[in-house]
Amino acid sequence: MPVGFGGQVLHVPDDRTGGFQVIWKPATKVVGVPYDTPVAGYRVNTVNTLRLWAARADQEFDFQLFNGGDYLRAVEAKNASEVISKVLYPNDSFEQGRELRLKQEYFFVACSIHDIVWRYSKQHKDFSRFSEKVAIQLNDTHPAVAIAELMRVLVDEHRMEWEEAWRQTVAAFGYTNHTLLPEALERWPVSLFQRLLPRHFEIVQEINRRFLREVMAFFPHSPSHVGRMSIISDGHGHEREVRMANLAVVGSHSINGVARLHTDLIKSHLLKDFCELYPERFNNKTNGVTLRRWLYECNPALSSLITETLGDDGWVTDHRRLAALEPAVDEAEFRSRVRAIKLENKLELSKLVFSLVKQRIDPHSIFDVQIKRLHEYKRQHLAALYAITLYLRAKRGENVHPRTFLFGAKAAPGYRRAKLIIKLIHSIADIINQDRRQSAVRVVFMPNYRVSLAERIIPAADLSEQISTAGMEASGTGNMKLAMNGALTIGTLDGANIEIREAVGEDNFFLFGLDADQVLARRRERYEGKSALEGHPLLAEALQLLRSGFFCPEERDIFAPLVDDLLGYDQYMVLGDFASYERVQDDVDKAYRAADEWTRKCAFNIARMGGFSSDRTIREYADEIWSVSPCVVPEPRDPALGGHSDHDPI
Repeated sequence: MPVGFGGQVLHVPDDRTGGFQVIWKPATKVVGVPYDTPVAGYRVNTVNTLRLWAARADQEFDFQLFNGGDYLRAVEAKNASEVISKVLYPNDSFEQGRELRLKQEYFFVACSIHDIVWRYSKQHKDFSRFSEKVAIQLNDTHPAVAIAELMRVLVDEHRMEWEEAWRQTVAAFGYTNHTLLPEALERWPVSLFQRLLPRHFEIVQEINRRFLREVMAFFPHSPSHVGRMSIISDGHGHEREVRMANLAVVGSHSINGVARLHTDLIKSHLLKDFCELYPERFNNKTNGVTLRRWLYECNPALSSLITETLGDDGWVTDHRRLAALEPAVDEAEFRSRVRAIKLENKLELSKLVFSLVKQRIDPHSIFDVQIKRLHEYKRQHLAALYAITLYLRAKRGENVHPRTFLFGAKAAPGYRRAKLIIKLIHSIADIINQDRRQSAVRVVFMPNYRVSLAERIIPAADLSEQISTAGMEASGTGNMKLAMNGALTIGTLDGANIEIREAVGEDNFFLFGLDADQVLARRRERYEGKSALEGHPLLAEALQLLRSGFFCPEERDIFAPLVDDLLGYDQYMVLGDFASYERVQDDVDKAYRAADEWTRKCAFNIARMGGFSSDRTIREYADEIWSVSPCVVPEPRDPALGGHSDHDPI
């Protein structure tokens, strides 16, 4: 599949229609090469295909330059082409990184749209049924340029009328929003977008022109609505930008959030104007995780106990069966076995921790786990601050239950503050873990956090840290994985935490902190974190230790900017929520000491988390957005032959 960039757009007379035909002549091209991976269904005869794309140069090297002895320039174009699919999430703090990221997004979109249209065209003579046969789901704003690409293919290459092409496009696309952070909704400078994708920019302009006429009719005499909803910003005070979230909403028949609160906030705040214009397009699809990987595969001992208790392993494909575990929660033997399995998983993780970071941890301590992407709103530094205060309490002889704080995270390449928080956790660990005057508190940052590492951590977790600032987490899925493996959640009323708490029961969830409305009110007031220090000398001492360089003697001022920000405008309510967080952590300490009651709470989490299976989520997408039903592949006639007879339809 050839993929073009840059160049010029020609508008030439069209003898067939009497109008104009648009021809895009790219300046450069790369070749998209498909790589297929078969994905076998679980205990069914279905094998689907995951198609990925690699970028290749359209020519290996420039013979003229090579023959002239300029060997580096001879392969320059090849290297520039192939880097498109070699680097995931390039640092977009710089112009080159931004350009590479837009190239990546268009490259994968162009290959996929080409593939979709090619497959459809093999079986249909025209595009009148395209949206009946094709469903394209936009995973956040990153692939939103697909809307312009499909319009280009239909209008320019297949010569469809604009109105029909647009009708088919909107009916085919759905948009899933994954973030409430306005800065995470992609915006591309017009200069960059127009230079790399000149024809697509023309198409976006035309989409926007027609859309704004609709806006003006719906919101008459309201220039502010036009300004906010325009796909292309007006540029007042800054460079004009293409707003990819606006394009995704305008070009999709369905817009969904991934948790009930998230969807409510999308409708009431993030995309409020669009929801007023298109209320029928907005819906919720709470995320889910697959039981096959995140329970059955990663926690075999617990899975065997569930299967033994239920009498068979039908729960692996029917998440509703997990609820039948509830009667067993009242049985002392069942709770004892759940507790023994958790301890064995903790012993295994303790060995892994030692092999990775050479740190010994107590498997009888509370394994307090926070594993997720590193972001200030997820508040890894809130847990780190609590670790410092608990360490100070332990040093002074207070009776705290031994606790191991386990962190796992990665930060975006250009996110300097997130990287500083990673450094903060490492520095805290260096001091706390080597202090012989206390042995109750240990801090571990697991290196190279990834799925295979999560599969080892999650079955061993006692406490699941889901402590994002309320109103900022879309959903979360780690919260689901940890809960269904018997970890208890300490969390805010944010994302899917709300639905998890409803499912497992308020008594089996440790709730703390401000809710989304309270956070919004404090942010309007420009809440200052220093007010949280009143009556809390231990927190003040922890912050002073950070500022003084106690945790990083080699770079004594390294954490001062972080402390100053927290004491000033506490944007993420780290200090604003600290007192509530600490009180509930004390409740965790007390609850964990009552081992049998703690296990009862864990068992209720396991039994009641079935509704957060991705099987449920995907069925909702299929039924309510894509309008597709399952295609059952029949059993082979003769299993010994491993296939169908010559007369069977395939």
